Amino acid sequence: MIVAGIPAYNEEKTIAKVILLAQRHVDVVVVCDDGSQDLTADIAQRLGAIMIRHEKNMGYGTAVQALFEKAKALNADLLLTLDADGQHDAADIPNLMQSILEGKADIVIGSRFLQPNGNVPLYRRLGIKVLTKMTNGSRGKKTITDAQCGFRAYSRKTIEGLALNEEGMGVSSEILLKAKALGLVVTEVPVDVHYKGLETSTYNPFKHGLSVFSSIIRLIVEESPLIYLGIPGVALLLIGVSFGLWTLQLYTLEGHIVTNVALATIAFGITGIFAIFTAITLYAIARLTQKTKH
Repeated sequence: MIVAGIPAYNEEKTIAKVILLAQRHVDVVVVCDDGSQDLTADIAQRLGAIMIRHEKNMGYGTAVQALFEKAKALNADLLLTLDADGQHDAADIPNLMQSILEGKADIVIGSRFLQPNGNVPLYRRLGIKVLTKMTNGSRGKKTITDAQCGFRAYSRKTIEGLALNEEGMGVSSEILLKAKALGLVVTEVPVDVHYKGLETSTYNPFKHGLSVFSSIIRLIVEESPLIYLGIPGVALLLIGVSFGLWTLQLYTLEGHIVTNVALATIAFGITGIFAIFTAITLYAIARLTQKTKH
């Protein structure tokens, strides 16, 4: 059972072509209409796609989560995801699925950078590379060249194992970070993309990048809170203590409290304590979640 999952938001101009081309390579097409105000859902349904409808726009990540849940319900052996705006070339679908069908990979990403691709605008290329480096760094591996491409294939093991939470564009990085924890095999294949004449994102590039950046930071902190929050928290607390001792020393010598130094004591101390308690809380939640799973 091979399922194509398409997150869609106001894509009435392109959704029909995307569905028809995908149907040549898969058994079932599922479209998550994420609160579209146009004819996207009607067109998709007329073409035989299984529909998931959100009453309002809930975000790309939420749509991807819905597609994973539907693929699981359909007992899919493979889930292929692609964008509804037509930027992905359906001719690449067999190549994208091959390693999973052969049992050699759990996630296959369509990379825009494994071969020369002049179709990717410079600003987008730079942004993708920065976010990909961040994702690779947090995974402890440097094998991925395109961490943000939504043109992907997932094995049954991945469909059943991933528990996703990101509602926005950060879901692409979340998948890769959680794939590492699950020991899933991730590979890439080269794909072509077509941006000319397409409205390729409901986010502008800056908002898109900021959304993914904040998601990656949050995921990294959640994965190792004692390292990324606890240690900085202790450092800030020690700085606060140092300023506190300095405040006492100045008071002893001059007979009055130096306001700026005292405020620094309070600011560093409170921030440090807050970071430490947050780190401990997140760590405790993570441990409790692991015990619940086992």
